Amino acid sequence: MVPSKANDDFLIAEAHAKINLHLEILGIRNDGFHELAMVMQSINLSDLLKMRKSQDNNITLKSNNNEISNGEDNLIIKAAKLLRKKVGNRELGVDIELEKNIPIGAGLAGGSTDAAATLVGLNKLWKLNLETEELEKLSEEIGSDIPFCVSGGRQICFGRGEILEKLEFNRFDLGLILVKDPSIQVSTPFAYKTYKEQYGESYLEDENDFEIKRNMIRSTDWSDQDLLVNRKKIQNDLQKSIRPMTLEVDKSLKILSNLPGSFLVSMSGSGPSCFALFQNYDLANKVLTENVTEFERAGLSAWACSMTSNGVQLRNEITS
Repeated sequence: MVPSKANDDFLIAEAHAKINLHLEILGIRNDGFHELAMVMQSINLSDLLKMRKSQDNNITLKSNNNEISNGEDNLIIKAAKLLRKKVGNRELGVDIELEKNIPIGAGLAGGSTDAAATLVGLNKLWKLNLETEELEKLSEEIGSDIPFCVSGGRQICFGRGEILEKLEFNRFDLGLILVKDPSIQVSTPFAYKTYKEQYGESYLEDENDFEIKRNMIRSTDWSDQDLLVNRKKIQNDLQKSIRPMTLEVDKSLKILSNLPGSFLVSMSGSGPSCFALFQNYDLANKVLTENVTEFERAGLSAWACSMTSNGVQLRNEITS
């Protein structure tokens, strides 16, 4: 085998999915979006974006998933063009090949993390030298979850999800089993619209009330140890709306709750993906292996995952 070698014209960006350890809807903002209070966590289920400088100024995309558009509406293309516009150099080009592993419409920020990986990857490939904070700020223009996905780890997220507060600890020992019924997707706008119709009368309206809620999130211990020992119930307000109307979500949560060793179970984001937390990855993987037949019988795709301390990882080694 020929040794790996670095190539300045090529790199691979690994885009990590996320789960929600907390998702609380506080009310409606002046701009019409929901005011959110969340804790998001990166996991090692990831897409791969292979990027190669093009010899012209074209930005192209191809993918192994034919459900995904390769055109102007794809967040990868939007992110690449936004970055090129930001630096004012129309001559920059790239060919991107997407290996899609994160399920679509799953509440795992699959599209957002691909956009984040595009920004981080092209910043390196095009030698733009923008700071992480600049990329996060830029990404707000195309998606609320993208700023989190740029740096990832475990963060508190306010506003529409774009206001980030990094949690100050470095342990990510917990493992999880993640499941999704591949036959369904849940639209994020639909999930929020449904929740508003059902619970909108209880929305907070005053910024002071928003800040009281934010401070409650800030004062909570979100470390692995506290989640494990105190077994706080994970709050996902959208689950209250989606579970009763989505049999696949209800089924997933019931199966996960009955797994030996699982201690917290929740839907992620707007669903329909659901997860169960375990003391560590090895235990999660063992339980998945022992129950793979049950997942298959229920029609669920399932993954054992670990938590990661970053959102996007880059490498530029290739084997030839």
